[in-house]
Amino acid sequence: MKTIYIVRHAKSSWKYKSIEDQDRPLKERGILDAHLVSKHLNEIVARPDAFLTSHATRALCTAVIFCQNMKFPLPNLKINKSLYSFSDKYLVKTIRALDNDFETAMIFSHDHGINDFVNRYGSINIEHIPTCGVVAIQFNVKYWKDIKKGDTTLFCSPKELKNTYAED
Repeated sequence: MKTIYIVRHAKSSWKYKSIEDQDRPLKERGILDAHLVSKHLNEIVARPDAFLTSHATRALCTAVIFCQNMKFPLPNLKINKSLYSFSDKYLVKTIRALDNDFETAMIFSHDHGINDFVNRYGSINIEHIPTCGVVAIQFNVKYWKDIKKGDTTLFCSPKELKNTYAED
């Protein structure tokens, strides 16, 4: 059994007009959301065996916050430039190439590719994954290269968590 956690990077800033897209930083809201979601996940799921991220600043910073709050060793965070893609093709390729010793992995990437992946490989249709949204899909396979349609076991977003905590 293999489980993948797909995380869309937290909310980024468009304040800096002269920088490249890959260099856009997180907004303050994005930083707060990343802390909220990662602390929540740390309470409800076992720490994944591997963390992989796009090299884009907004994804990398989101991943670092998750590593800190989920007590994942930062030197073990893998940066994969092919995850800076807005297609699910590279996401699928990255997942299928994961080390089979890993039962679980968390991947930080970008819109469109994430949406396409979770709707193609998950068991529920999710219209839009918001920034810092997380989807977990469990695959009944022994090897990552064999992933097919799996079961969506988790979908959480900062907005959902803020609403839940506001009700308490």
